[in-house]
Amino acid sequence: MINLEGKEVAMAHREKIKREIEEQGIEAGLAVILVGDDPASKSYVASKEKACREAGIRSIVFQLKKETSEEEVLKKIEELNLDASITGILVQIPLPDHIDENRVVEKIDPWKDVDGLHPFNFGKLFMGNSVVEPCTPKGIIHVLDHYKIDLAGKNAVVLGRSNIVGKPIAALLLQRNATVTICHSKTKNLKELSLSADILVAAIGKPLFVTAEMVKEGAVVIDVGINRIEDKTKLSGYRVVGDVDFESVSRKASAITPVPGGVGLLTIAMLLDNTLTLARIQQAKAA
Repeated sequence: MINLEGKEVAMAHREKIKREIEEQGIEAGLAVILVGDDPASKSYVASKEKACREAGIRSIVFQLKKETSEEEVLKKIEELNLDASITGILVQIPLPDHIDENRVVEKIDPWKDVDGLHPFNFGKLFMGNSVVEPCTPKGIIHVLDHYKIDLAGKNAVVLGRSNIVGKPIAALLLQRNATVTICHSKTKNLKELSLSADILVAAIGKPLFVTAEMVKEGAVVIDVGINRIEDKTKLSGYRVVGDVDFESVSRKASAITPVPGGVGLLTIAMLLDNTLTLARIQQAKAA
């Protein structure tokens, strides 16, 4: 069984980005908008900020109160759209309930959309000529490529249909000539479909949902989930697990991503990659 570790892959890619920025003199600036004080979001934003700093990307975080109106968020995005020193914009999701996520995403200049979620970029992704791809799906493909896992002709089953992971990873797998099935909360015969997968991507946000009984012998399992569950043996009082029961599934899988230490590390590396790509485009336009 191959443990698809993300750390080595992510660090190598981050070093490559750092070298390119230094050697090519690219000035990249990433603006992150964080609305509210969700601990997980704050921690993730801090990780992004640190990664940018290490790669030579200027990073600015706009911390807005939970009560900030939707119009104020849209106004801030418009300001950043017009700021030539900002080459990438990211709005941390989830947003408070009173803010329409779709309106916020659509307000971002597509050429500064580092998450690849603007309808322009999402459409180009499904047409097969993307500018940037959503970071987590892009990271999944990157780790599969690194470990030389061939996707052509394989049955790929995606558990989850979110815009952030489920739909875009399905498109990217299809582009690699996999045969793709997307499963969700209304899917019938979920276990049967899951058992048919040569490549199984779990992105449903339910801790330890995928068990050995749902995975066929020799499958490649990609665990996107990051969940906290109570664990009184830990000083923190919890431990981090994925959507996959790693202990049981790893006995059947030919390869599997761990949680933590798997896909999450690649997500940040791909964010840096997208930021660099968009900075290059804007630099070329300004020339």
